[in-house]
Amino acid sequence: MASLIQRNNTYYLQWYEGDKQRRQSLRTDSLQIAKERKRQFESAQFAGHGCAMPTRTPVGEVVAAYVENMKVRRQKRSWSKDLAYLRAAFGVCCEALRVPEGRARRCQDLRCPVDRRKRLHPIGARYFEEISTAMIADMIAQHVRVKGISPTTANRYREVVSKVFNWAIRQERVKMPGDANPAARVERYRQRASEIRYLTMAQIDEQLQSLSGSPQLQVMVAMLIYAGLRREELLWLQVEDIDRTAEPNGLIRVRAKTVGGESWQPKTSKNRVVPISSSLAGYLDRYEVPESDHGWFFPSPRGTRWDINNFSEQLRVENRAAGLRWACLDYRHIFGSQLAQKGVSLFQISTLMGNSPEICRRHYAALVPEAMAGVVEF
Repeated sequence: MASLIQRNNTYYLQWYEGDKQRRQSLRTDSLQIAKERKRQFESAQFAGHGCAMPTRTPVGEVVAAYVENMKVRRQKRSWSKDLAYLRAAFGVCCEALRVPEGRARRCQDLRCPVDRRKRLHPIGARYFEEISTAMIADMIAQHVRVKGISPTTANRYREVVSKVFNWAIRQERVKMPGDANPAARVERYRQRASEIRYLTMAQIDEQLQSLSGSPQLQVMVAMLIYAGLRREELLWLQVEDIDRTAEPNGLIRVRAKTVGGESWQPKTSKNRVVPISSSLAGYLDRYEVPESDHGWFFPSPRGTRWDINNFSEQLRVENRAAGLRWACLDYRHIFGSQLAQKGVSLFQISTLMGNSPEICRRHYAALVPEAMAGVVEF
């Protein structure tokens, strides 16, 4: 058992480890707070988590260290997506998260995503160890109520915050009461079924025909449709990645590479091979690869690798002129949807698309029964 003592308006926790007396400051002059921390300490002791008191680490310090860890271990396009969630959730300064070894601070800039004009407030805790499940749940509920975010986005907030706690506890940067992750106990929002848009065969013909005036763009869209590539995978293709010698029509090799000092790898960090269909082969046979600085298969007009946003904007302009509203993700869904309707297994689809089987099940399982009507007959 532990006891409370007060010295100079500060409460201390006192306990024994064997014959040795231990004392630790609770850094508070509030009796109620001191009693709560004493209760947390005794609960942790009873649960066998050791005798050390929970630490007191500023929120910004933990978040900044976590961001630096992400930059080392994850690809930029992966960790950069989490920054907006971290800023909104913990209320740390945008600039502090960009500066190496900088300590994030509370943000007072109204231009930041921590926007007080929209009545959105971050988790209201000064120290990381003070954050509770209720605080996290209230922060997410605010975004749902004020911004109208979807259940998927709400669950993404929960996931990102939970990752920070798991990392901080595992690396022993903080000691939470009972070593428990409060974000893990936040109730998940029920997500709606995914709405998958994909083109019919007639719409595919209409889409490709509308791009006949832009031969390179037409072939790029054909590859997105008939090979199911992601946008980045398409733009990082080099001439050597297209193997037309393999039977019957050739192969597309989606693989990690370093070009001009810049490294890239597929989203799932796994190389894969996609066979070239006869429909795609017809477009590739008519395509002449322009000259470029690093042998890009689809170089930009300046002879360099296409910028992702510039490519999407160019495609959007062409489609808008033709009265079409399709985008790269729709083209990728065509590939998975058509295979599912042909009765191809979800495992094979996931292998060709570079997705997990669970993602493919979520997106395309509803299309498979249409091709299995005869299976139920004995």
